[in-house]
Amino acid sequence: MSITEIESYRLSRRGFLNAAALGAASIAVSACATTGLGPVEPPPPTYVEPPLPDYATMYAAVSDGGFDLPAIPFEKIDPQYLRQIVPDPTGQKPGTLIVDTTGHHLYLVRPGGQAIRYGVGLGRAGFEWSGDAVVQWKQKWPKWTPPDEMIARQPELKPYSADNGGMPGGLKNPLGARALYLFQGNVDTLYRLHGSPEWKSIGKSVSSGCVRFMNQDIIDLYDRVPSKSPVIVTADIGQAMVATANRKAIPIDAGVPEGSVLLGPLKEVTNSIF
Repeated sequence: MSITEIESYRLSRRGFLNAAALGAASIAVSACATTGLGPVEPPPPTYVEPPLPDYATMYAAVSDGGFDLPAIPFEKIDPQYLRQIVPDPTGQKPGTLIVDTTGHHLYLVRPGGQAIRYGVGLGRAGFEWSGDAVVQWKQKWPKWTPPDEMIARQPELKPYSADNGGMPGGLKNPLGARALYLFQGNVDTLYRLHGSPEWKSIGKSVSSGCVRFMNQDIIDLYDRVPSKSPVIVTADIGQAMVATANRKAIPIDAGVPEGSVLLGPLKEVTNSIF
């Protein structure tokens, strides 16, 4: 074989090998394109509660329902009792309201393991109440009608008795700017989540059995809580919650007025709705 023939053979063989390599690479690329899983979509984002306004905004003076609520001096209040978003310590379903009587807080459970926490004032010794209930009536600037038991202890309240028409809503009304009325089954418990002009009482046990908020906080809660929201009043926050026996207490209110349109018929209250 001549030198020319040998060189021609080498070139032909090299060309064949290069072509074979290119073909194999093409097949590999094609295989990746046809058998790959494609782009991986990221998991849906975890729900994050929208941030709250700053405290100066949250507790600023506000005109509401024809009344001018004064600003609350939030700098004078223990920060733990100011409205804030916190990790949910309760393990309850979103939408549940939990009153922690030990810590003087109310938690509104939100999705994503979060809760909005409000500072509250609670009933003093001998006037406590605990148990499960449902928000069955809501009122803006509610009328207050002290019960007979309260009038017996405080005769100066007689002008506001049921016979005298109660106390109209207003800045000095003990129920404040909003009231959420708690029922068990179809029975009014006579206990309320309500506003109060006495911001100094938040974080303390001074009121007659009800759960009181700063007015700006109860306005915020009122707008977030739909009909028939479950409420749990307990001293065992952060632990396994069990129904607690109701303690005998003297309520602050004489009851929802007869003929009031409530939030609709209520099913029997059981642990299943909590």
